[in-house]
Amino acid sequence: MDFPVIRTLQECADFSKTVSPYLPQLYALPSQIFQRINDLDALKELYISTNPLITSLSFSLFLAPVVLIAAEVNKNYSQVDRLWSILPVVYNCHYTIWAHLVGVPTQRLDHVMAVSILWGARLTFNYWRKGGYSIGSEDYRWEYLKKYLGPVWMFVFDVGFISLGQILLLFAITTPTYILLLAARLTGNGMSTFDNLFSRLIFSFIILEFFADQQQWNYHKAKAQYQSTAKPPQNYTREQMDRGFNTSGLWAWSRHPNFAAEQAIWVCLYQWCCCETSTYINWAFAGAMGYLLLFQASTWFTEWISESKYPDYKIYQERVGKFLPKLNTKSMDEPKVDAKAEDDKEAGRVKGNGKTKKR
Repeated sequence: MDFPVIRTLQECADFSKTVSPYLPQLYALPSQIFQRINDLDALKELYISTNPLITSLSFSLFLAPVVLIAAEVNKNYSQVDRLWSILPVVYNCHYTIWAHLVGVPTQRLDHVMAVSILWGARLTFNYWRKGGYSIGSEDYRWEYLKKYLGPVWMFVFDVGFISLGQILLLFAITTPTYILLLAARLTGNGMSTFDNLFSRLIFSFIILEFFADQQQWNYHKAKAQYQSTAKPPQNYTREQMDRGFNTSGLWAWSRHPNFAAEQAIWVCLYQWCCCETSTYINWAFAGAMGYLLLFQASTWFTEWISESKYPDYKIYQERVGKFLPKLNTKSMDEPKVDAKAEDDKEAGRVKGNGKTKKR
């Protein structure tokens, strides 16, 4: 077991003590695996003796060219999308399994693994039922980007961001679990106040995301039915169907409640490791911040497309917050033009006409 020498909780979040000394393992690991490829016991020994963060990083770097080749051969850029709900679960389970094998207290990590599996199972199911794992399926947003960038710049974007950047990001958002693993060696097998708080918060956000995605699924099923029958399904009005996008339930308070919950889950995991190690900020911040930046850009792009497809989407943006509810949130079922504003406008028009007549 190659475990960092740490004496305080703060040192658990020290990059120079817990990550830098183990980076050389990254270069030697491929040849070591190749030498032991036919010996399961030797592979297990290598797995235990390798720093678990390095194992995760190595696996990410191995996947990146595989995903790149698959995307370019098929000209389908949703390869990482298919792994999105799977890889973070693999990494968090890996940290927990490694801790069990080397005898590190695992109660905290068992909770991380449990909520990770729940998160991944729910998200994988939602992606599957939308046809994400069907042969040839691709996120509709990539088609817009391909037309805008062209084949050469799309390839560059695939190399730098889609295949490598996103794969590394899915590794980075789980790095707080590594810090929690290190802290567990010092704090023991009990559950602290922070453990109880953040594990329940993450679970709550998973539930919130479930309801948001389910409401979106229900709406689009109803929309498909409406388009074939011209009759608004139960629980929906004709105006809601004609609008083309969901504005009911959680979506009446947030334009992207599922995205908001998704970001909150991984920010919570990062804050969990900060609180456990008594640090305001640490190097795992890169994963959480990268995730937030990605969702900002992705949401902007999604809404740019929605504005061009749905005439009422700009009104929706004015009335409802992007992620968090506005203080003055207004329902889309209210009139598009406020009655008082219309009266004031009419009064101004009459007054203006009166002045013209006097002249």
